Amino acid sequence: MSKKYIATPSKTKEILNKYKFSFKKSLGQNFLVDVNVLENIINHANIDKSAGAIEIGPGIGALTEQLAIHADKVVAFEIDQRLLPILEDTLGAYSNVEVIHQDILKADVTEVIKNHFKDNQAIHVVANLPYYITTPILMKLLHDRLPVDSITVMIQKEVAERMAARPNSKSYGSLTIAIQYYTYAKVVMTVPKTVFNPQPNVDSSILQLELRTEPAVQVDDEEFFFGVVKASFAQRRKTLRNNLTNYFADKFDKAKVDVILQGIGIDGTRRGESLDIEEFAKLANAFYQETNQEN
Repeated sequence: MSKKYIATPSKTKEILNKYKFSFKKSLGQNFLVDVNVLENIINHANIDKSAGAIEIGPGIGALTEQLAIHADKVVAFEIDQRLLPILEDTLGAYSNVEVIHQDILKADVTEVIKNHFKDNQAIHVVANLPYYITTPILMKLLHDRLPVDSITVMIQKEVAERMAARPNSKSYGSLTIAIQYYTYAKVVMTVPKTVFNPQPNVDSSILQLELRTEPAVQVDDEEFFFGVVKASFAQRRKTLRNNLTNYFADKFDKAKVDVILQGIGIDGTRRGESLDIEEFAKLANAFYQETNQEN
């Protein structure tokens, strides 16, 4: 008889009943009950027997099990203490899995990588992320500049579209720029809400982020760059000139903002959504230099 994987409706139900597990809405718990979807995620994530995998929020171990089968080593971060004995049970047969009871936002992931994986091993982050905390988790992983090759995550469809968007689209915004500064982003698959227990209200997408060896653009100051990008989208219907005049109100008046924009050949009547990442870098660097001259 073939093995019954965790990611089936009946097996998941059996495990939940056995442990009398109740879902915590505050943790955004939705467990996948479709092995085909999981295998697709594994394929897109380039997991093979030479690779290490980091998972965030393993739940009852559905994705973890598939990672354990296909990868050399799996380290999973789980915040919900109630799931630890369940994971010990469901993943007991896999000696290559380590579950760490910790909030990923507080974890020193670089240290974990150093302690749990081989030197120079290809490492991929693979996760079904809770909707409510997707962006903070991804931004932490990117800001920490982890030695990982890729991040493949299942997230809310709309958020995935924003992260992989192109200029002049409704989804394009400051989050797009933040993600694409560090990575090459693409949506590789849509996942219907029907393959989860309990069912979320919206469909999901698999987003693949391949980490860049260098940021997409050279900027004088990263924090300043992200601040300017955010300001450019502060009120989407307003022009660049108006948004930046508001943002730099204590430093420059509208006339000075115009002079700076003219100096780099960017039309102040454009809206933030029309600028690509290279133009945002040019914009931020020009304002950064002017700001430092003023000081």
